[in-house]
Amino acid sequence: MWITPEEVLLANALWVSERANPYFILQRRKGHGRGGGITGLLVGTMDVVLDSSARVAPYRILHQTGESQIFWNIACGSSRKEITKHWEWLEANLLQTLSIFDNDDDITTFVKGKIQGIIAEENRGIRPQDDEDPGKFREAELKMRKLFGMPEEEKLVNYYPCSYWKGRVPRQGWIYLSVNHLCFYSFLLGKEVSLVVQWTDITQLDKNATLVFPESIRVSTRDTEHFFSMFLNINETFKLMEQLANIAMRQLLDNESFSADRSLPKPCKTLKNVSALKRDLDARAKNERYRGLFRLTPDERLDGHTDCTLWTPFAKMHVVGQMFVSNNYICFASREEDLCQLIIPLREVTIVEKADSSSVLPSPLSISTKNKMTFLFANLKDRDFLVQRISDFLQRTPDRPCGLSAQSENPSPSTPPSWPSSPSLGAGEMPQSKHFSPDLLTAKHGLLKIYQQDVPEELGPKATREKMKEESWNIHFFEFGRGVCMYRTSKTRELVLNGIPEALRGELWLLFSGAQNEMAAHPGYYGGLVEQAMGKCTLATEEIERDLHRSMPEHHAFQNEMGIAALRRVLTAYAYRNPGIGYCQAMNIVTSVLLLYCNEEEAFWLLVALCERMLPDYYNTRVVGALVDQGVFEELTREVLPLLYEHMQDLGVISTISLSWFLTLFLSVMPFDSAVLLVDCFFYEGIKVIFQVSLAVLHANMDQLMACSDEGEAMTILGRYLDNVVNKQTVSPPIPHLHALLTSGNTPPPEIDVFELIKASYEKFGSLRADVIEQMRFKQRLKVIHSLEDTAKRSVVRAIMTESAFTIEELEELYVLFKAKHIMSCYWGASSTAAERHDPSLPYLEQYRIDCGQFAQLFSALATWSCGPHSITLAGRLFRLLDQNKDSLINFTEFVTGLSGMYHGDMTEKLKLLYKLHLPPALCPEEAESALEATQFFTDDDTPLGDEFKEGGDGAAGDSDEKKEEKPKDYKYYLRMWAKENEPKKENIKDLPRMNQEQFIEMCKTLYNMFSEDPSEQELYHGIATVASLLLQIGEVGKKFTNNGGKKAESQPPCVTDASQPEKEDSSSEVCKALAEAQLETPPPTANGSDEDTKDDTSVSSYSVVSAGSLQCEDIAEDTVLIGCVGGEGADRRKTSAPDGDWSITFEQVLASFLTETSLVDYFEEKHDIQSKMMACKSLRAVERQTSSSSDLDFSLSAH
Repeated sequence: MWITPEEVLLANALWVSERANPYFILQRRKGHGRGGGITGLLVGTMDVVLDSSARVAPYRILHQTGESQIFWNIACGSSRKEITKHWEWLEANLLQTLSIFDNDDDITTFVKGKIQGIIAEENRGIRPQDDEDPGKFREAELKMRKLFGMPEEEKLVNYYPCSYWKGRVPRQGWIYLSVNHLCFYSFLLGKEVSLVVQWTDITQLDKNATLVFPESIRVSTRDTEHFFSMFLNINETFKLMEQLANIAMRQLLDNESFSADRSLPKPCKTLKNVSALKRDLDARAKNERYRGLFRLTPDERLDGHTDCTLWTPFAKMHVVGQMFVSNNYICFASREEDLCQLIIPLREVTIVEKADSSSVLPSPLSISTKNKMTFLFANLKDRDFLVQRISDFLQRTPDRPCGLSAQSENPSPSTPPSWPSSPSLGAGEMPQSKHFSPDLLTAKHGLLKIYQQDVPEELGPKATREKMKEESWNIHFFEFGRGVCMYRTSKTRELVLNGIPEALRGELWLLFSGAQNEMAAHPGYYGGLVEQAMGKCTLATEEIERDLHRSMPEHHAFQNEMGIAALRRVLTAYAYRNPGIGYCQAMNIVTSVLLLYCNEEEAFWLLVALCERMLPDYYNTRVVGALVDQGVFEELTREVLPLLYEHMQDLGVISTISLSWFLTLFLSVMPFDSAVLLVDCFFYEGIKVIFQVSLAVLHANMDQLMACSDEGEAMTILGRYLDNVVNKQTVSPPIPHLHALLTSGNTPPPEIDVFELIKASYEKFGSLRADVIEQMRFKQRLKVIHSLEDTAKRSVVRAIMTESAFTIEELEELYVLFKAKHIMSCYWGASSTAAERHDPSLPYLEQYRIDCGQFAQLFSALATWSCGPHSITLAGRLFRLLDQNKDSLINFTEFVTGLSGMYHGDMTEKLKLLYKLHLPPALCPEEAESALEATQFFTDDDTPLGDEFKEGGDGAAGDSDEKKEEKPKDYKYYLRMWAKENEPKKENIKDLPRMNQEQFIEMCKTLYNMFSEDPSEQELYHGIATVASLLLQIGEVGKKFTNNGGKKAESQPPCVTDASQPEKEDSSSEVCKALAEAQLETPPPTANGSDEDTKDDTSVSSYSVVSAGSLQCEDIAEDTVLIGCVGGEGADRRKTSAPDGDWSITFEQVLASFLTETSLVDYFEEKHDIQSKMMACKSLRAVERQTSSSSDLDFSLSAH
C-alpha cells in the first residue's frame, strides 16, 4: 500500500534490493522469500518476536535522487504481487514525467506530493469511525487479515505477544483476538505456526499455573487443547477472552451478532494501541458490573466514577468509597463491603450545589432530593467537571409531576411501545380499558391484603412479633431514610434476614430488586401493555391458560376468578413484552407469590426484574440460566462438600433435585411461609442466597445422603427435609403443602426452623461472592450451551435419519458444517438478517438456514458433480429447486435432500435430479437466452406450468378436455381436489415436464463441464455426443407429430414449416455449437505452454472427432471443426441460429438414451464417499491460510 513518505537513512540495512531505476528502488526484507541464510532466519524471527512486522512489511519501494544519501519510503507490501503492482504504476506514470525536471529537490517534492495525493484519494471512502483506531493498530489488523485469510468484516479487538506451547516447545509469537476468532502466528527460525479457533468452538477457558505451563491460559475445544503463556498482562488478556467467548455463546443462544457501540464517547487522550472495539468492550464490562452492583436497568450506561467520601448521619462519620454517575442515577458504594450503599435517581434530585471547601471537608458537594434528604460528598478530585456532568444529565431527565400517567420519553429499546403510541388513538385520548382498570382491587392492593380484610385481627405472640418487626423497620426508615434513596447498610441486611413483615414485603421487594426505578420510569406502561396483549391467541397464551389453575391452587387467593384473572393479565402482558421468553413453566408459581404481596403493576415489574436481570436466561425455552446455575451448584458442592459430591455424582442426584430449587426459588419444594423468607433474602442479596441455602440443605443431610444406595432414596430424604422447614413466626393461616402430602412417611421427621437454616447458610457458606459466582457461571455457560447444541444436533439427526441414506456420523458432520455456515453469516455479512435466518420457535430441523451464496460454497466442497467454473451456476439452480417456500433460504432438511440424491440415489434418481436442474424453477430466465420460448412451450397447450404432460395426447384432445371442465363444479369436486392436495405426492418420472431445446442445450453444457475433470473424459464425451445425437433425432420426430395435429401447425408461418431436413440439421448444429461454447467457457491458456494447454487441445480435438463421427451429419461436422474459429461461415451461423421452440423431449426418453451408453451408466452408478469431502471442507480454511502464507508472504521453508 502507499504510505506517507518517510525518511530512511540506511537503505540496505536488513534489506535486499531487487529492482532499481534512476528514481526508485524495490527492496525485500531479509528473512522473507528465498535465500537469506542465517541472517535471514534471524531477521525473520526478530520481526515476529519484536512485532516489527506490524510496521515493516516484507517489501518496500524507496525514492532516491542523484547522489543524495537520503531515501524516502513511499510504498510497502506484504506480498510480491502487491508491491509489483505499485512498481509497475510508478514506471508507467512517473518515470517519463520525472525526467523533465532539472532539480533533484523538485523531483522529490513532486513524488511526495503525488504519493500523498494518492493516499488522500484512497482514504476518501474510508468510514469515519475507522479513524478512531491508532495507525499501528490498523496495520496490525491488516496483517491479521492477510495472515489468516479474514474478510474486512472481521474486526480485530486487540493483540498481545505470548508463547504458544506446541508439545513441550514454546513458540513465541502474537495472539490476535478478533470479534469471532482467536488467532496465533509465529515465525521462529524458519518454523511457521498458524492457528485459528472460532470463539463458538471453545468449550472451556481457564487461567492456571502449573510446573509445565507457568501462568498460562488454556483454550479447550471439542477436539484439542491449546496453551498460551508468557503474557505481559495475563489478567487483561484473559478478561478479554472471556468477554469475546461470552459474546459467542450469546450468539449461539440468541443468534444475535455482535454490534459495536457507535455512541461510545471518544477518549480525552489518544490511547496507545487501543482500538475502538476494545474501548467498547471495556465500557460494556464496566456497565455490567455497575448495573449488577446497584440493580439498575439494562439501558443504564456508566459515564464515570471517582473516589470520594460520603457523610453518613446515622454513623456520624465520613465513609470512604466511590461515586458512580450514569445517565439516570448517582450511586455510591463504600470501599468496605456492606458498610454503606446509596442510589439517588436523578428524577428525585432537586438541588446540586458546591459547598465551601475547608481543611476538614475538601471539595464538598451537596445533593438534595424531593423527599427532603440531603447527601454530602467530599474529597472529590475534579468537582467542577463532575457538577457539569450531573447538570447535563439533569437537563435531559424528564421532570414529571407525581402521578402523571404518560409514556416515558426514553423507553427501553427492547420493549414494545405502550398504548399512547397506538395509531388508533388521538393525541391525549385515553384508551378504553377493556381488560385492566386502575379501579380493580388487584390494581391497588396485593391479594393477601384483599383476602385478609375481613379476617379479625389476631392478638397473640406471633402478631406481637410481627408488629415488633414493623416497628423495627419504621425506626430504620427514620434513621436511614425510606424509599429508593435509603442508605443500605449491614443493619438493613440484618433486618432482611430476620424476615420482612408482610405489610412491607411488596414495598421492599420493589426497592431491593430495582423494579421500583423501572416502574417510575415507565408510568402507565403496564396498563397499555395489558390492553394490547389480552385477547391475542399465541402459543404463550395457550400455555398460560393451561397453567393458571396449577399456580398455588392450595392458596385461597387463587381459588377464585379474581386471583386467576390478575395472574393471567400479568403473565400475558410479560409474554407480549418479551416474546423471546414468552412464557415458561415456573413463571406462574413465582408470579402468583408476587401478586400476593404486590398489586398487578408492581408484580409485573418484579417479574421483569427477575426474568431479565436477577435470573438471566432462566425462563427461556431451554432454561439455560437454571442449567448454568445448576452446574455452578455442582462445582460449589465439589469444593465445599467433596465426599458428598463424589457419592451423589454416582447416584446422579444433584442435577435432578436442584433444577426446581433454582427455577422456583424453593417455592415449589418448601412450605410457602418458609420459602417466602428465602425470596426476601434473594431480592436483597441476589442468587448467592439460593446457592448458600442449597449447600446448607445438603450439609444438613450429609450423613443420610452418604448412606443412600439409589437416587430415589436420596430424593425422598431431601424432599422430606424441605417439607418440614417451617416458619414459626408467620401470622398467616397455615397453607397445606401438596408436596408434603405426597412425601410424608409414617413417622414425620423433626421440624426445621427456616431462620436457623438461613443462619446456618450464612455461617457456613457466607463467604460466597457475587463476582466468583459470575466467573463460575461463565465456565458453566460454555459447557451448557455446547451440551444443548449437541442435544439439538442429535435431535436433528434422529428426525432426518429415516428419510436420508446418510449414516448418523455423516449427518452429524453435515449438520456441523451447515450450522458453521449459518453462524458465519451472522457476522460476515449476508443477504438477510440473523433474525430471518434463525427462528427458535421452529423445530430444530428448520431453525438454521443459509442463503444461496453459502449453499454454493458447501455445494462446491461437497457435491459429487464437480463442474469447475460451472459449479456456481449449478449450485444456484439446485438452491432454487430446494427452496420450496421461495424465501431465498434453505434449512438443513432441504440441504440434506439435495445432497442425498447425488450420493445415494441410483442412476434414475441422479438423472432425474439433473433433469430438474434444467427446468423451471431451477433454471431461471436470466440463464436461458430464450426463456420466453421456454415458457411459451409450456403454455401453448393452455395447461399450467408444471402440469402432467401425457404421451400420445394432441391439441384436439386437449381442447375437448377443457370444454368438459368448463361445467360448474359441485362441492364434492372441490373436497376431492382438496383431499388430493393434502395427500403426500410420490413423484413419478411421468410427472416431470417436457424439456425444450434451450433447456436441453443447458443440460448438455452442464454434462460437458461435469465430465471435463473425470479420468475417463474421452469415453464420456463420446457417450454424451452419441446420446445428444439420439435425443435430437427423437425431438425432431416428436415435433413432426406435434406439427401435424391441432391449431399449432396451422398458426405456424410458412417459412418455419418449410424444409424439415434443414431444420433438423440446424437444431442439431445448435446443440453442437452450445457444447462448443461450453468448452470455450474454460479459462484461456497462459502464454507459456503448460500441461493444461496440451490437455485442453486434446479435449477439443477429440470432442470434435467424436461429434462428427456420431452425429452423421455433414453440417454438424463442419460446425464442430470450426469450434475454435473466430470468424467464417460457422461463426455467422452460430449468431443467427436460434433454438427451436417446437422441439421437446421427455425424461423417459433422456433416461432410455443414457442407458444405451455404458460409460454414462458407469459414471452415474458410481458410489462416492462423502467423508473425504467433509474432511477436505473442514481443512479448507487451513489450506487457504497455508496458501496465503507461502504465496503472499513468500515464506520459503525449503531454503532452510
